[in-house]
Amino acid sequence: MTTEDQQAGSTSGAPGQLGTSLKPRHITMISIAGVIGAGLFVGSANAIEEAGPAVLISYALAGTLVILVMRMLGEMATANPDTGSFSVYSHRALGRWAGFSVGWLYWWFWVLVIPVEATAAAEIFSKLIGGDQWIWALAVTLLLTATNLISVGNYGEFEFWFALIKVVAIVAFIAIGVLAILGLFPGSETSGVSHLWEPDGFFANGYAAIISAMLVTMFSFMGTEIVTIAAAESPDPEKGIRKAVNSVIWRISIFYIGSIFVIVALVPYNQLDDGSYQTVLEAIGIPASAQIMDIVVLTAVASCLNSALYTASRMLFSLGDRREAPAAVKKLTANGVPWVSVIASMALGFLAVIGNYVLPDKIFGYLLATSGAVALFVYLSIAVSQFVLGRSMRARKETPAVTMWLFPFLTVAVIVFIIAVLVLMAFDSNQQDAILLSTISAVVIVGIGVWRQKKYGNTDASPAASKSSATN
Repeated sequence: MTTEDQQAGSTSGAPGQLGTSLKPRHITMISIAGVIGAGLFVGSANAIEEAGPAVLISYALAGTLVILVMRMLGEMATANPDTGSFSVYSHRALGRWAGFSVGWLYWWFWVLVIPVEATAAAEIFSKLIGGDQWIWALAVTLLLTATNLISVGNYGEFEFWFALIKVVAIVAFIAIGVLAILGLFPGSETSGVSHLWEPDGFFANGYAAIISAMLVTMFSFMGTEIVTIAAAESPDPEKGIRKAVNSVIWRISIFYIGSIFVIVALVPYNQLDDGSYQTVLEAIGIPASAQIMDIVVLTAVASCLNSALYTASRMLFSLGDRREAPAAVKKLTANGVPWVSVIASMALGFLAVIGNYVLPDKIFGYLLATSGAVALFVYLSIAVSQFVLGRSMRARKETPAVTMWLFPFLTVAVIVFIIAVLVLMAFDSNQQDAILLSTISAVVIVGIGVWRQKKYGNTDASPAASKSSATN
């Protein structure tokens, strides 16, 4: 048995509790690459076309927000690790209605990610190998469901290798790009950084476009917070969360801002028809660029689908543990896997996969839009919860392993900034459907949460809540 396996402890936790078989290397790699999705490799082209080279500012603004939110979440998570993460903290800080609302909205978001990523994976498989897309979508979804059902260690192992491939791909891309910029890459057909101001200047589409692009980029960061959920199923949650929070600055700086800089430096911002990464590789002269990017994007898609199923099932389990979902979702396998939560999340997600093929595009698009602003709602709940719980911890002279910088001033600044972004979304024609339908879904769920709190009271009987109330 390796040292790491010994650190990981047993596959299952105590009776009635989730397993603890995520190893330190799993948590490390999830924290490093949890922020990297297919949106970076392909979707970033939309943001670049929106703002031009000034998209670098958009990514810097969105990245700064994520860094601060992760810092706040890290403070709460190291003080009280929990697989329900920010949903639990919202419950403790704001009341039962808030934990209920945030938990169900977050679950809904990741359930809808499943059909999006399954469809994307199916399209790539169909292009590379052939065959009907629905067969590939079914195969990918069933495979990752099976691995998630066996043990949390399987999720960690798959995610470790998925993440490693993504990291290697991005580091290689940046290295090749830097060599091309310096004119040192053999046979490169492009060099220099002239496209930072050509053809239309750095602020190609004006200053307002920076904010519009930021709204696009912000959702590509969703998933950074997964490590605080996953760490609860590891032997040393505090250490894993602390390392993830402390590394988020360089992760965003290198993986996002670094790679986007290479893109806008080497190719015109308005010529990214094949996706940002692929266009750059083709401009440099890398052979088989399309096939290489298909494999990388497929890995990113599979990683996101894997994480979506894992995250949705753990949030559903946490809701059941707090009596905010049917008790059946708490049922565990011998390895500590919440199998009912996994199957329920997969089943609803796969129904949406079928809907994506059967229903008209607009109907599925509207369904997807109901979760369009959930990332910002979650970030807002984290900031408000940390403001409340942070004041309580400081009043009790408690010092967790991670503390928020310049509390409470930066926390308040984040709250104001998120509210401002939500308001801007309401006036952005490209974001109006997302903010409207997301707000409607949030109002419905919050209404149910408030009703439940009035009917059943503000406390629950979960072990986590009992432990919290005993220590607070």
